[in-house]
Amino acid sequence: MDIRIATRVSELAMWQAEHVAELIRELVEVDSATLVPISTRGDQNLDSSLQKIGGKGLFIKELEVAMQEGNADIAVHSMKDMPADLPDGFCIAAVLPRGNALDALVGKPLDDLPDGARVGSSSLRRAAQLKMLRPDLKIEPLRGNVNTRLAKLASGDFDAIVLAAAGLERLGLEDQISQLFTPAEMLPAVAQGVIGIECPAENVELRSILARLNNQAASRTTLAERAVARALQADCQSPVAVHAVTIGSTLTITALVAMPDGSQSIRDKLSGPSEDAGKLATQLAQQMIESGAKDILAAEDNPDV
Repeated sequence: MDIRIATRVSELAMWQAEHVAELIRELVEVDSATLVPISTRGDQNLDSSLQKIGGKGLFIKELEVAMQEGNADIAVHSMKDMPADLPDGFCIAAVLPRGNALDALVGKPLDDLPDGARVGSSSLRRAAQLKMLRPDLKIEPLRGNVNTRLAKLASGDFDAIVLAAAGLERLGLEDQISQLFTPAEMLPAVAQGVIGIECPAENVELRSILARLNNQAASRTTLAERAVARALQADCQSPVAVHAVTIGSTLTITALVAMPDGSQSIRDKLSGPSEDAGKLATQLAQQMIESGAKDILAAEDNPDV
């Protein structure tokens, strides 16, 4: 079997796709695995906030079109970019072992930043939690690939920027990290650090082959985190954070919903048997809804960040 892999063209996306290709090439049923790089609208339009131009789904749609039109067989994604509900006809056939789920500060450590320092991030989730840690900070928009963001920091546009630790580590840039945020300081995005493989749901043979790459631990935590986001009706850009960890047979899910300015937030967690991941996620989301999570998410004064 020859497998064509749709991927975004950023350096990190290409790294992830090639990593998946290497794993796929080792499968006995696979003759070849080749990349199909696609420049998406989300990658091309860096002047507007994602909230204004359609959200992170812009990074996904064109890869799915490539599969629909027969130009690719699978697509590789950062799972944190994936909407909680996939379009009809597609499925996540496998997720790889989770990388570093934490957020990283690049530039000066948080305690060393001057009063009113400019911190680059276009994530409402990160903005809210930064404001909760340091209300004085000025959070300013920052988009582009990893190297573009680092270049803006180097040119003096910001005092610090926040990036996913996994992306920096995968590109060999971990030496740029000045501080790793603990989950207590900054709860990660849903499925942050997880690479997922999407394919047409009807291709049973391909799904069966790809399933051999699936990591059960990452699959359970990803399922739990995405289920919480789905129950809260949150999208990839909502000021929502969810982090699930498994210790032995126990799964603990922690979730946060916040105003982008950090003025209001609800944080809760729940533990139980890891095989009950979906049930625990639904229960936790319901607890948060009863505490007012939907009111925070629906607040009309949520600004773009």
